[in-house]
Amino acid sequence: MKKQQFILIALGTVLFVGLYFFANTVPPKNNSPKETSSERKDIDVEDILKASKSKLNPSQLSYVNRLENAVVRGDVKNQQLESYRQLASFWKDSVKDSFLPAAYYIGEAAKLENSEKKLTFAAQLFLNNLRAQGNPVVKGWMARQAKALFEKALTLNPENDSVKVGLGATYIFGAGAESPQEVMQGIQKILEVAQRDSTNIYAQFMLGLGGIESGQFDRAIARLSKVVAHQPQNLEAILNLAEAYEQSGDKANAVKWYSAVKKLTNNPELIHEIDQRIKILQ
Repeated sequence: MKKQQFILIALGTVLFVGLYFFANTVPPKNNSPKETSSERKDIDVEDILKASKSKLNPSQLSYVNRLENAVVRGDVKNQQLESYRQLASFWKDSVKDSFLPAAYYIGEAAKLENSEKKLTFAAQLFLNNLRAQGNPVVKGWMARQAKALFEKALTLNPENDSVKVGLGATYIFGAGAESPQEVMQGIQKILEVAQRDSTNIYAQFMLGLGGIESGQFDRAIARLSKVVAHQPQNLEAILNLAEAYEQSGDKANAVKWYSAVKKLTNNPELIHEIDQRIKILQ
């Protein structure tokens, strides 16, 4: 199990982003051998919904189709909003491994309501799952959804630093390996907040994760150390601090912080994984 995977899965801080079947069920836009990286990333919501619907039984598919076509003349906005809410509820509660369509419809409902709180909530759903998503095609789509939602929330409240940090984090975790400039762009957006308010722990935390993503482990350690000093029970921050030390080659501090995690959790999977890592490092 990869480090990021075990951190995210063991903590249980993100929703399970299934839809591993996208690799097989979302057709490429261009089957030519000359297909570029950007073309491979170019999927839209119809691809997402088509792949999701392929897992439904006939009764479920009929229900979804009815909801999708439920808007008629009259109060179109409220009809559409109710349709989005019911679709989000269906995908969230009735179908296993259906985070993507559920999050999409939560986001569409938030856009219609034009509520800063609900737009931010929907954007965070996508952001919190970006790091756990291994399919770069799906990750790119998720990042675009999160960016649009955060940006819309910022138009309602341009002074919301948490939304600014979330938008920057979306750039960091949504960037592909071929786009390191997006990681740096995201870091710069968060730095604007951190430099103005050094006590913003959310900004410090995201900068720490950004440091790990960009391979700047010394900077990641400095940021995450600040977070842990203020939040000594922050399990995710401690895990990532241990990883940053491990990646930087400082085995002693990596063991120290991995050991600290064991004092804060009863999760047997996480404890086993940490024991294995400590064994390798010692």
